Amino acid sequence: MSGAVRRRLVGVLALCSLLLAPAHVPSATAAGVAVPAPPAKSVVTWAASADRTGEAAGDRSYRLIVRTSVGGTGLRVRVSNAFGDRPLVIGSAYAGLRESGARLRPGTNRRLGFDGSASVTLAPGEIRYSDPLPGRVAAMSDLAVSLYVREAGGPATGHGMALQTSYATGGNHAARERDGAYTERLGSWFYLDAVTVEAERGAGAVVTLGDSITDGWQSGADRNLRWPDFLARRLHGAAGSTVKGVANAGISGNQVLADGAAQSALKRLDRDVLSLPGVRTVVLFEGVNDIKSHTGVTAAALTAGYREIIDRSHAAGLCVIGATVLPFKGWSEWDPQEEAVRAEVNEWIRTSGAVDAVADFDKVLRSPYDAERMLPTFDGGDHLHPNDKGMQAMADSVALKSLECARD
Repeated sequence: MSGAVRRRLVGVLALCSLLLAPAHVPSATAAGVAVPAPPAKSVVTWAASADRTGEAAGDRSYRLIVRTSVGGTGLRVRVSNAFGDRPLVIGSAYAGLRESGARLRPGTNRRLGFDGSASVTLAPGEIRYSDPLPGRVAAMSDLAVSLYVREAGGPATGHGMALQTSYATGGNHAARERDGAYTERLGSWFYLDAVTVEAERGAGAVVTLGDSITDGWQSGADRNLRWPDFLARRLHGAAGSTVKGVANAGISGNQVLADGAAQSALKRLDRDVLSLPGVRTVVLFEGVNDIKSHTGVTAAALTAGYREIIDRSHAAGLCVIGATVLPFKGWSEWDPQEEAVRAEVNEWIRTSGAVDAVADFDKVLRSPYDAERMLPTFDGGDHLHPNDKGMQAMADSVALKSLECARD
């Protein structure tokens, strides 16, 4: 899969009659989940990696609030039953612009179809794209995707730590633009794992593959202050950049090598990164959870995992930026042995030549007085996760030209 794709159009969501999408051809991933082929000409504008998220329940409506990065036409949503053990029936789905809370901007909520039908049944493990909606959605828009889940049970598929308030209610209220029915506030996204648009010709996207730091822990909730959000704003304002889409593939607690907090990065790479349309570059920023887990992981083992991710990404036509592991002295699990592993891993990222470029987050955030600690002005308070200033410093340090890399 090449990373280069096509149309960016900025405007307001003005949606009309439904267009039909071609049939999807599923492909097996390393994790055993069937992922549909990405829509032609599409670029991912938002994503959140899926995991098991509580118990599923039927006859419920979810109003899920997400932030676009690249603008364009032909909006689609990707719905997921990747971790379900029984069929998931979505009775209706809508997309519109959020005005405030769960209230939508009048006249913007439009029905999404699935191969021409208003409803869709996802088998256990299945992922599906909606049909495209005509009209345009602007970059940096608050989009509300409303799903009425008619039948569900067993494990729910979603993204646990959204740091974005979404809403839920009993019954079918997906079509409603007013917020009165949506009395339940949610801190997770359910069943939605990506949104795509047809962007301007030549536009592409970057995926940030990471753990809780990328997921945004310690950043301000409901304010889009994760470091990938800051990066999206930089790219939006960069006249010379053709990379405009940003997909956040961070999961809190995630590791490169081992399952635990979600599937390992190695297992989820195909579904969460390589299957997304329009991706040109991957920022690989994981490893601290492997190092601090006291499993005895070595630098050699961790960099071998990195190399597999790099090789698979390269084989898919994507470039890889390696981000150095942040200092975490002061965190309860820190010890000198783990610090030695971190230093060796970071040296490999900087000097091995395995990655196409380096984002030296360690250098940006570490203290000049103690390189094993985060600078206090960037420390979120637990000595592991950056605060909002640290998130912005990381995003500001990424060389935008490095995201333009192409391996075609």
